[in-house]
Amino acid sequence: MRLEGGCHCGLLRVAFTTSKRPTELALRACQCTFCRRHGGLTTSDPEGEVVLTVAEVPGAGWYRFGMGLTDFWVCPRCGVYVGAYVEVGGQGRAVVNTRALDAAAEFTQTPAPMDYGQETRDGRLDRRARVWTPARVRVR
Repeated sequence: MRLEGGCHCGLLRVAFTTSKRPTELALRACQCTFCRRHGGLTTSDPEGEVVLTVAEVPGAGWYRFGMGLTDFWVCPRCGVYVGAYVEVGGQGRAVVNTRALDAAAEFTQTPAPMDYGQETRDGRLDRRARVWTPARVRVR
């Protein structure tokens, strides 16, 4: 299954390939201030693939906060949060904000509230390596 979406203005496009139906994927509602303010509901599949396509990486780079490990794909033009990306051991890993997917309405399961505030840097990277989806950024 290939789930596609992107930001409101079309500058960022995301393709999430998974063998699972939307309701079979874990749906998470992170409780950090960034995710709560953006209304993010994320998902991932360690057996899938995420490809973010963008015309160019924003001049100031992607937004980072907290430990500064992760690029948050927030459109610099329309402000929509599409997902997040981190490199772990030379491999890109990502989560997708399901609300930025064209199939957002298919995620009908109750999201699990998540609080990652007590994680160490290494613990956070280990979890993302295990749980997040292999990913790459494609600049067109």
